[in-house]
Amino acid sequence: MQPTRRTITAAVATTAMTLSLAACGGDGDDGDSNQDGSTEADGQITLSVATFNEFGYEELFTEYESLHDNITIEHVKADTADNARDALRNSLGADSGAADIEAIEIDWLVEFMQYPDKFEDLAHAEVEGRWQDWKVEAATTEDGKLIGYGTDNGPQAICYRADLFEEAGLPSDREKVAELLEGDWQHYFDVGKEFVAASDAAWFDSANATWQGMINQVEVAYQDPSGEIIATTNPEVKALYDAVLAAAVDDELSAGLGQWSADWNDGFQQSSFATMLCPGWMLGVVEGAAEGVDGWDVANVFPGGAGNWGGSYLTVPAQGEHLEEATALATWLTDPEQQIKAFEAKGTFPSQVEALESETLLGSTNAFFNEAPTGQIFVDRAKAITFQPYKGPDYFSINTALQDALTRVDVDGTDDAQTSWDKFVSDVEALG
Repeated sequence: MQPTRRTITAAVATTAMTLSLAACGGDGDDGDSNQDGSTEADGQITLSVATFNEFGYEELFTEYESLHDNITIEHVKADTADNARDALRNSLGADSGAADIEAIEIDWLVEFMQYPDKFEDLAHAEVEGRWQDWKVEAATTEDGKLIGYGTDNGPQAICYRADLFEEAGLPSDREKVAELLEGDWQHYFDVGKEFVAASDAAWFDSANATWQGMINQVEVAYQDPSGEIIATTNPEVKALYDAVLAAAVDDELSAGLGQWSADWNDGFQQSSFATMLCPGWMLGVVEGAAEGVDGWDVANVFPGGAGNWGGSYLTVPAQGEHLEEATALATWLTDPEQQIKAFEAKGTFPSQVEALESETLLGSTNAFFNEAPTGQIFVDRAKAITFQPYKGPDYFSINTALQDALTRVDVDGTDDAQTSWDKFVSDVEALG
């Protein structure tokens, strides 16, 4: 699922928490009890599952309970991915309080991979070959321990307001929009200039939202595999930063709505912008925020070719009381059949190889998005991805600092691009 912005104070605090986590001993085998999981006297088991944003699991939980008379599932849903991350860090540091199953977002997976003893090894024959190779490799330690089961991936397309396009004199049919937007990021921005010249709406929602698509096309952006932080000296990072702010502020293409903010949600209702980057999981977010608004559609295209934004894993913290049952539930939830159901419920795009060939997926349409063939669109987008960027242990903190830099310019208007970049450099240096 999607990452959200945090203050740099919280990002720097990550370093301190890393030290406290490293100091915590034990792998959960000493019988420490789980905060939520419990076994009643009659043999009934309650399993807690902690997620964030939209996983599409609500109906699946009900189905699993109907298949297992002795199991009740308690869904612990954080309001943001940031809060879910903080809660997991705290419970792992204290060796108690974690849910039986904890969802982890791909951008902070590497942080928790540093503490493999805190999680059950989920590798077993039943799940071999289930996922795309890169999805498994990202959650596998050097000694072969599998920390998490892949849920969704985030292949990206462009969501757009067909009605606003038509009013501005641009093509509105999704195939023609795909042709119109085919090209690099500068081409996407150039079409945006044409749009804003003929419309009262902005071209995209915010610089920090657009940034996610741009940075996920850089193979090694912030930190190299040796651990060296290169974010402030990598010319690709600075060039993209300058480009997105020039488009957002100088060319006035941005609505200046910080992603996930109340103003951002209101922007959907007020028709504040015409396009946005849309990984599969974003469809459910848009539908919820834009409830009652007509005109949204999806184009099978993405600036720069392709990219993956987001995607998560289900992990089983070792401190739990019901490790076998929790592993069985995590296995079932990430079965290709269940992930197709999650896609149908919330648009979360499956990462399983078998699911990508599903006729249900390939034939899936989305009524809210003008009956767009979203299954085929996102399968095409997934197959266009040629690599996955390297994200080191400090990725989340660095990207948060970068998004804060963009926000100061595009949303808050407190800094110009260079001043805010200088603050970003200082923030990254403070990470140590």
